[in-house]
Amino acid sequence: MAFRKALKRTAIIGGGAVVTLFGLSQLSEYRKTQARLAHVAAEAELKVPYADGLPTRQAQLATLKDTEEFDVLIVGGGATGAGCALDAVTRNLKTAMVERNDFSSGTSSRSTKLIHGGVRYLQKAIMKLDYEQYMMVKEALRERANLLDIAPHLSAPLAIMLPVYRWWQLPYYWAGIKMYDLVAGAQCLKSSYVLSKTKALELFPMLKKDKLVGAIVYYDGQHNDARMNLAIALTSARYGAAIANYTEVVHLLKKTDPQTGKEKVCGAHCRDVITGQEFDVRAKCVINATGPFTDSLRKMDDQKTSNICQPSAGVHIVIPGYYSPDNMGLLDPATSDGRVIFFLPWQKMTVAGTTDSPTDVTAHPIPTEEDINFILTEVRNYLSPDVVVRRGDVLAAWSGIRPLVTDPNSKDTQSICRNHIVNVSESGMVTIAGGKWTTYRSMAEETLDAAVKAHALPAKPIKTLGLMLEGAKDWTPTLYIRLVQDYGLENEVAQHLASTYGGRAFEVAKMAKVTGKRWPIVGKRLVSEFPYIESEVIYAIKEYACTAIDVIARRTRLGFLNVQAADEALPRIVEIMGDQLEWSQERRTAELEAAKKFLYLEMGYRSRSEQLTKTSEINLDYQEVMRYKKRFHKFDKECKGFITTVDVQRVLESINVQIDENALHDILNEVDLNKNGQVEIDEFLQLMSAVKKGQVSDNRLAILLKTAEESLDMRGPVTVDRSGGGV
Repeated sequence: MAFRKALKRTAIIGGGAVVTLFGLSQLSEYRKTQARLAHVAAEAELKVPYADGLPTRQAQLATLKDTEEFDVLIVGGGATGAGCALDAVTRNLKTAMVERNDFSSGTSSRSTKLIHGGVRYLQKAIMKLDYEQYMMVKEALRERANLLDIAPHLSAPLAIMLPVYRWWQLPYYWAGIKMYDLVAGAQCLKSSYVLSKTKALELFPMLKKDKLVGAIVYYDGQHNDARMNLAIALTSARYGAAIANYTEVVHLLKKTDPQTGKEKVCGAHCRDVITGQEFDVRAKCVINATGPFTDSLRKMDDQKTSNICQPSAGVHIVIPGYYSPDNMGLLDPATSDGRVIFFLPWQKMTVAGTTDSPTDVTAHPIPTEEDINFILTEVRNYLSPDVVVRRGDVLAAWSGIRPLVTDPNSKDTQSICRNHIVNVSESGMVTIAGGKWTTYRSMAEETLDAAVKAHALPAKPIKTLGLMLEGAKDWTPTLYIRLVQDYGLENEVAQHLASTYGGRAFEVAKMAKVTGKRWPIVGKRLVSEFPYIESEVIYAIKEYACTAIDVIARRTRLGFLNVQAADEALPRIVEIMGDQLEWSQERRTAELEAAKKFLYLEMGYRSRSEQLTKTSEINLDYQEVMRYKKRFHKFDKECKGFITTVDVQRVLESINVQIDENALHDILNEVDLNKNGQVEIDEFLQLMSAVKKGQVSDNRLAILLKTAEESLDMRGPVTVDRSGGGV
């Protein structure tokens, strides 16, 4: 009874904090929505032609070179830049967009994968009575609903649990989450609810049960961020925008305004990064949507301009899917240093993050061991002691740079509001900076409104609210069944294709080659444990993939899910791309090396290698050392002090196990710290010590030698399939 009274009082107090804000904004918001809906025609009424076939990259470059003048040139192919391109072209403006790397190669592919309004921003809005923060959350919740509607194959609602370990926090958090539902209004995905301790542990059995009093579950959206970014860009291309990745701006073009005598930006001198060819792209308006690199382009316009962005690094890690339920995430609202950590199921794995710390702007951010261990420590605080969170279970790790808007009076990037600004320079260049992934569409709308006003562009009304993105139009939740029935694809592969390409999945399936097996009939996988198939590499080229990195990182998400699996898939990916694009052997070698470097530095593979080095300590007791030496000598029959692929192959043949010679070489190479083609006894003991400490997990050599030893004793079969492989 006392608890119910406390709950009621907290709800009344918390509700009073926002009811005024909600009431004041509701009438104006209703009118804005109605006005916007009056301007937004149904997709069938959109007057801009829609092309069923995508122009090739060469055709897009030719359009950029040959067009006398565009209405708008957007620099930057992330979520905001692609959103600006789609907004502009559907307003019937002649639109161009260039990106110096690949679409979504920066921050837009390295997010937490959430489409959300921001629970913590609402908390700040209530505690500080900050109307601007409140409106930012409300806008994001509206955009969340729109994004889930226009790309249902790439996004879905996700339940997120907030565990509570103190009784007084339960009504406090309940009131706050209910405010989140209230602000969303009719666009609330599902109503939040309170769980008892028993029910919370039933839904999230990995949760720490000590002192748990209950939990609150609320709903936000989740998406495949890089594929969503690509879908926006491809949709703009189908509506007629000339877009090109790997096309960098060398310098801006300017001309003197005859009326004012001032210089005005009138385009950009660009370079095709692939071929080195340079050309001019002229436009009435240039939009700067370069994210963390905003100030670089602004200084290209005016060297004296001051910086407006303060970059912040956010690191995420990927661990095996068994760490979380398939359909529920976890929110840690108050970590040891006050930050928020999400723990979410994604692509059948678990994503944990993020950190938030000031950083320098770089095109190749690297996750640090300190940040990886911070996230692991916070995860351990919320999981049951029965669940051993091992450093070796980190399958991938990445760092993304958030382009936060600078507050000159703030010393801590955590207190910076992640809102956006739109600025028009004296030379007429329009800059959009800051903001959130979720609000890309409304940011693009505001940016184009400013561009139209500043340059008197002949634009039609906004059309992007409710406009379906690439693959969404013909998608249904049961589309994968047709793929299985019509093409003979594996069920898992068919589900993956449907959720990645939507209605375009049939085009990918048509490209799939016959396997020669009874089942599946078509669709050869790139790696055995992931549903990515070889025909996706061919289709990726149609989607403007130019490098192997584009395929492993953004057309598929293999590099973000498991770097070891991505590394194994690379040779075949390079082979397929090389055949399709007629690469020389030199180019193929360069592609393979570049992709391996990407995995090593930017996706956490380096962190894996650092867990086992020449200087790693051997932390084993006497009995463990003797046991592992005995195991080692079953392979080192001559007592040489080392083993080679020949030694391992000989033992495997004696127990009737066959392993491909190249695969066996790769297995030993993971432990061969000296890189001399052999694994020495000390290297093996270092490996087993790292396995004991949790620094390395699922190591193939360790599992191989253990199971082979058991088979030698029992003369039974041995399984040597790779089991994930942590970094």
